[in-house]
Amino acid sequence: MHPKKERTFVILKPDTIQRGLIGEIISRFERIGLKVVGMKMHMADEEKLWAHYNKDDAWFLKKGEKILINKQSLGHTIDKEAIEYGKDIIRAVVSYMRAGPVVSLVLEGNNAAAVVKRLVGGTEPATADSGTIRGDFAIDSYYLCDVDGSRGMRNLIHCTDPADGEGAQEREIGIWFTEEEIVKYRLVSEAMLYDVNLDGILE
Repeated sequence: MHPKKERTFVILKPDTIQRGLIGEIISRFERIGLKVVGMKMHMADEEKLWAHYNKDDAWFLKKGEKILINKQSLGHTIDKEAIEYGKDIIRAVVSYMRAGPVVSLVLEGNNAAAVVKRLVGGTEPATADSGTIRGDFAIDSYYLCDVDGSRGMRNLIHCTDPADGEGAQEREIGIWFTEEEIVKYRLVSEAMLYDVNLDGILE
């Protein structure tokens, strides 16, 4: 596939919808030159969410051990194994993602996954750079989630992480979209972005 046809996946989480930020966030993707080729509002299916987050026991254990350290520093009771605290992260995320409608997107463009990741910003809003979506519109933190009892992070948006390896975008897209739901079309702006020969484009 040509690099300019790279696709990536995004979910606008319930906090985005409830705060009326759908248009603001999608416009950031469009302004940089990415094309929306798939979009739908829906209630997220629980089974698909677990498949989407795709975590193994090693991940649950690593995250759970960090939670234990935080709980001990806060003087909270430890009542289960580290791995169960790790699983609670995804349980909380799944619960939150099903609290209201979400908007799923497939975006297309050169280096789409890396571009989206840069625009979205770091996972934790409290430390995300200003100018990114999370840095500009959210203030939640890992610490506050732990203080509140391991709730789901309110960070507005999920995007495929290029660090998850080749094929990660298509794996996530395949969970939420069929190929028939992805529209193939050309934007007028693509000529300026990508065409080699611009003769006559401004005439």
